[in-house]
Amino acid sequence: MIKNTPLISVVSPVYKAENIIPELIKQLHEYLTTITSDYEIILVNDCSPDNSWEAITAECKKDERVKGIDLSRNFGQHYAITAGLNFAKGEWMVVMDCDLQDRPEEIPNLYQKAQGGYDSVFAQRIKRQDTFTKRLFSKFFYAIFSYLTDTKQDPTVANFGIYNRKVIDSILTMKDYIRYFPTMVQWVGFKKYYLPVQHAERYEGKTSYNFKTLLKLAINNVLAFSDKPLRLTVKLGFILSFLSFLLAAYNVVARLTGIISVQGFTTTVFSIWFVAGLVLVVLGIVGLYVGKTFESVKRRPTFIVKDQINM
Repeated sequence: MIKNTPLISVVSPVYKAENIIPELIKQLHEYLTTITSDYEIILVNDCSPDNSWEAITAECKKDERVKGIDLSRNFGQHYAITAGLNFAKGEWMVVMDCDLQDRPEEIPNLYQKAQGGYDSVFAQRIKRQDTFTKRLFSKFFYAIFSYLTDTKQDPTVANFGIYNRKVIDSILTMKDYIRYFPTMVQWVGFKKYYLPVQHAERYEGKTSYNFKTLLKLAINNVLAFSDKPLRLTVKLGFILSFLSFLLAAYNVVARLTGIISVQGFTTTVFSIWFVAGLVLVVLGIVGLYVGKTFESVKRRPTFIVKDQINM
């Protein structure tokens, strides 16, 4: 019988992983027992369209340390992580993906490093075993995100890592409607360490992330963590005002000196369309912020649990 407060909780969001789950649980048992027998494994089914929940249920019946949470619909990876962390009881929390690219054998190394006085130990993927397209999209995502949030984002670091209870408790106090676990961990602070780890190839299937989903993720997180787009539009407005003043001054001088005898129709039309387009862009950016604020003030839950096992 395990204690009410296990030493380690492993939280993993699950999506399209029915054939991966048995191997994931097997490896987690193998490497967690080298640290302690006092642990729990929490698998959060993010309304996967396959039989992932049935696979989770089967593993829960074999060992009460394996716990299952079934969400009512597909909320997204980072919302599923939040759900798992809300139920986790461990002194230390391991967050990892379910596709076995985050290797369970690295957990003892992460835990050992954490015992050196660190609150968060991030798994740093020195050589990512992903497709060229995914690495390219990821690099593009982190470049945009770093610039627009004025923060340094490391593309070699994702969710995988081990975190002290106080770090996770601090994250759970954040009521942000938009959830993105890596940024939230960075925001709360505490003492960090980046541990180089081996990154494995995906055990089965393909990633659900593509350029469209990564771009949407970048936009949502920029809106949630930064007002830089608004500040950039203000700067752009000042620059255009200055350029317009110079253009107006040139036209006055040119008219007085006879360089221009008839005002150009093309210049007028171009200016109107350019300014109108710019106004629409600025209004669109402001509208996005207003829309996200509207979503936040409704205070809807970030996840809804449909079913749970061994909790």
